[in-house]
Amino acid sequence: MTDHVSGKTILITGAGGGFGHLVSLKAASAGAKIVATDINEAGLKETVDMIEAEGGTAFGMTGDVSKLEDLKALCAKAVELHGRVDVMINNAGVMPLAFYSDHEAAKDAWYRCIDINIKGVLNGMISVYDQMMAQGAGHIINISSIYGNFPTAGAGVYGASKAAVNFLSESLRVESQGRIKVTIVKPTGVPATNLGAGVINPEAIVGILGQNAPTYLATMAALAEGKGTPEQMDVERPEYAALDPGYIADAVIHAINQPAGVSVGDITMRATGDAYIL
Repeated sequence: MTDHVSGKTILITGAGGGFGHLVSLKAASAGAKIVATDINEAGLKETVDMIEAEGGTAFGMTGDVSKLEDLKALCAKAVELHGRVDVMINNAGVMPLAFYSDHEAAKDAWYRCIDINIKGVLNGMISVYDQMMAQGAGHIINISSIYGNFPTAGAGVYGASKAAVNFLSESLRVESQGRIKVTIVKPTGVPATNLGAGVINPEAIVGILGQNAPTYLATMAALAEGKGTPEQMDVERPEYAALDPGYIADAVIHAINQPAGVSVGDITMRATGDAYIL
């Protein structure tokens, strides 16, 4: 098998925990050089320390993705350390699900969502754009969501932010004319990433479940208590209900591990037994 991951310089946002932490570890174990950022200094240090403990190469720089200067500094550091930027993974994100009737409780989280999920992704893209175009090659991977596919109740702001990620990504693909590959990754529900911690109103998940809401919520409650059926917990079964984030991370590595002339444009990863209607 060919190897198009080892030796690449990969920038990743939100690397201090959850999915960003996992992708950083997997990419480093495949031989990539990681330059990571997160607003969470302690979590970022843990990610870097774990990579280095396994013999990998990593550098961490605390930063706020809503501030373009922070991501430009990250890009500059990667070029200083490794001479180029091969991949930028815009992973940092929040998920403040809430109904419009929750606006008093949700508005601050919604504004933060816009800053992180839209401005943060845009900042990540333009922070590496000039470097990648000068190199004549590069790859930007933006973490979106199935919520960006269609509007649903309870996810007006979050879904709009992910639809914006899709638009930003596809327009860059068209404009860069192949010099920058662009991949959109659209996970479904992945409880183990802790993204759900940002939900304002837990009932707002009903919009993406529709008629499946009662059954799905009962299944998730059972799985959380370790009482799911063997089939729901067995990845080899079509009833598998809650996707392990490792499979999404593997999909990101797969997108990177392609020849220069091959671009994986859009990936949706889901458990075959999930209940999402998008």
